[in-house]
Amino acid sequence: MRARLRLREILAGALLFAGLSGCAYLGERQGELIFRPSRDVWWGYPASNLRFEERWVAVGANGDRLHAFWAAAEDPTAPALLYLHGARWNLTGSVNRIERWRRMGFSVLAIDYRGFGRSTEVSPTEALSYEDAEAAWDYLAHVAPGRKRYIVGHSLGGAIAAELALRRPEASGVVLEATFTSIRDMVKRTAWGFLPVGLILHQEFDTLSKIARLRQPLLIAHGTQDRVVPFDMGERLYQSATAPKRFIRVEGGSHHNLSGAASEAYRAALVELFGLPAVPGSGPAP
Repeated sequence: MRARLRLREILAGALLFAGLSGCAYLGERQGELIFRPSRDVWWGYPASNLRFEERWVAVGANGDRLHAFWAAAEDPTAPALLYLHGARWNLTGSVNRIERWRRMGFSVLAIDYRGFGRSTEVSPTEALSYEDAEAAWDYLAHVAPGRKRYIVGHSLGGAIAAELALRRPEASGVVLEATFTSIRDMVKRTAWGFLPVGLILHQEFDTLSKIARLRQPLLIAHGTQDRVVPFDMGERLYQSATAPKRFIRVEGGSHHNLSGAASEAYRAALVELFGLPAVPGSGPAP
């Protein structure tokens, strides 16, 4: 009996130590674990149909810069959008999604957050990503003056897009693709879920708490076979939204192919929700 009790004590102590060690690790490296920033050129780039110019966007007070792609629509008066990519991918891994938006009738500014690609090399954080998005939004106003401007965010970029929409209510509309409810909810769905992350989590990206405060027309798209961000998170975001809204359920859609797999549904939403004219003769990009 004493041996069994002793064994239980040892196991309990080992689990506690592992849990505390895990919490400490998560606390110190939250930014890297959430963003997983990549500076590499992704396979297939630049073998893409994307037509773009490289731009640089100043951000912060230390001379930091964001590397950006400016993909102008053929129509010089076309609406403009800011594209915010997700974790791990940088601009070179997002060219197909950027091109799809250009083919749907937008001039597109897409940025790499600091820490990604050729942008200033720092350890990314939630606060810095919000600064980056605001700087890019201001730059978009400069290169596309007098036009309607939209915010599009994919995955982690959707969480950044929601915050930007709150800070910049003049945005004409918001699109969230494959976006999670919060980092806290995401952790609960992983092998780290047993840890008391609430004690050390300081980069929340709590999209769910912000979604009801958005006033711009809101399009949410999510794939039923998303293996990265669970489909039900997209449904929860949509249910909580109070602005004019539309949900695109992409049957069989993955985390990465929404605008390609549901291009017609996207086009219909642009007309019906955002009041934009249909773009004739422009099939989906690769």
